[in-house]
Amino acid sequence: MVPTYARLLATACALATTANAVTPLVVKGTDFVNSKTGDRFQILGVDYQPGGSSGFSTTEDPLSQPDACLRDAALMQSLGVNTIRVYNLSPTIDHSKCASIFNGAGIYMILDVNSPLSGGSLDRTDPSGTYNAVYFEQVFGVIEAFKNFPNTLAFFAGNEVINEDSVYEAPAYIRAVTRDMKDYIAKNVNRTIPVGYSAADVRPVLVDTLNYLSCDLKNSTSSQADLFGLNSYSWCGDSTYTESGYDVLVEDFSNSSLPVFFSEYGCNLVTPRTFSEVATLYGKEMSAVFSGGLVYEWTQEANNYGLVAVNSSDTISLLTDYDNLKTQYGKLDMSSIESSNATQTSQEAVTCDSALISTSTFLNSWDLPSRPTKVDDWISNGFTNATVGKLVTVSSTAIPQTVYSSSGGKLSSIKYTVLADDASNVPNNETSTTTSSNSSSSSSSSTSSSSSSSSSSSSHESGATTAAAQMSASVLGLLSGVTLFAAFLL
Repeated sequence: MVPTYARLLATACALATTANAVTPLVVKGTDFVNSKTGDRFQILGVDYQPGGSSGFSTTEDPLSQPDACLRDAALMQSLGVNTIRVYNLSPTIDHSKCASIFNGAGIYMILDVNSPLSGGSLDRTDPSGTYNAVYFEQVFGVIEAFKNFPNTLAFFAGNEVINEDSVYEAPAYIRAVTRDMKDYIAKNVNRTIPVGYSAADVRPVLVDTLNYLSCDLKNSTSSQADLFGLNSYSWCGDSTYTESGYDVLVEDFSNSSLPVFFSEYGCNLVTPRTFSEVATLYGKEMSAVFSGGLVYEWTQEANNYGLVAVNSSDTISLLTDYDNLKTQYGKLDMSSIESSNATQTSQEAVTCDSALISTSTFLNSWDLPSRPTKVDDWISNGFTNATVGKLVTVSSTAIPQTVYSSSGGKLSSIKYTVLADDASNVPNNETSTTTSSNSSSSSSSSTSSSSSSSSSSSSHESGATTAAAQMSASVLGLLSGVTLFAAFLL
């Protein structure tokens, strides 16, 4: 018989690997909704692609570096972020540590299934030639890699495929990819994960794109998008609701049957960015139609959109844009913004009909391409050439690397904090990110699975949450103790 202490340890270890998980979100009408509480969820997010497209390869992507993920998740906690979007991911990399780090921080992930590598995306000028089994190795591989994480909020089937350069039949291929992804998820994933599209802000075809992808197609219901992202930079500087054209967007999307949000926003024609649009985006006029948005982007790259600047593996600097966005987030009344609205959750899609399409150059029929035989086989039997991730334990951790404020001073007492089960990150949650003349304090962090305990390499920066949002000290102590004890035994 297994000794009592060993059985208790095994039970505690099993608990440790599954604790501190966010609640999966579901789509109801035009809202994202907490699947347990029924509360509405508004996206307060950032687009996350450190290094840009050049920072991606088959062996390295934004969610393959635990040190950087810990650093960034901690600083995002302090900022008030609850969602990230990641554009380029490799299905063969183990993302368990990074995905678990963001999960523990109460941060959801919206993931693009495409990549910039050859064969990794639909070509808007040749969708029929790129809609093939090679492409779906990337698509199904990303789904497999992230299907087990409760903070996987959604997948994007495409990004700006439909624009001025796309061919006439491109919309049909976006619906076909959506269909194939949703059919794969229904067959091979133990919960529903929404699938949608991220559109360019091309106003002449924007409503047509929404209508084409969201209408109900009776002979292919799974091809209907679950959500709609918009990459929009029309609010620049201290603009207004009408000057920016936000009022037009609200009118355009007011009859939407699915959640709509900004998948990119944050014009930088005027710098530093004040993010004055935040109050409007989450205000009464827009929040009844939009489910928030993701600011472009987290790290400073050549295009000058960053919130933070990564100086080296050991130091990072907050930029003025970070401070300004944090100030704007801090003014939001989240309880009011996320209160449920029955009229929004009860919206239903209209039946697909050519009358929905107003532009003569936009496709107005829904004859979707048949999927390749191999893709059909993968949907039926599963795709196996991917590294399937799983939640691992992340302990509450102080960040040893140096973090500089936007004014150049060192920040001390910065922590990555594991939130309690079912909690997501919110603004104004930090305990301390004080300016100090001394180097920031050091501490170690650990990430471990139920079968092993592996130390997360030296960690990075962060932000903290209120004590009320944290696990109780006794439970956290138990989990930490269990992890160390398990490591000792192993």
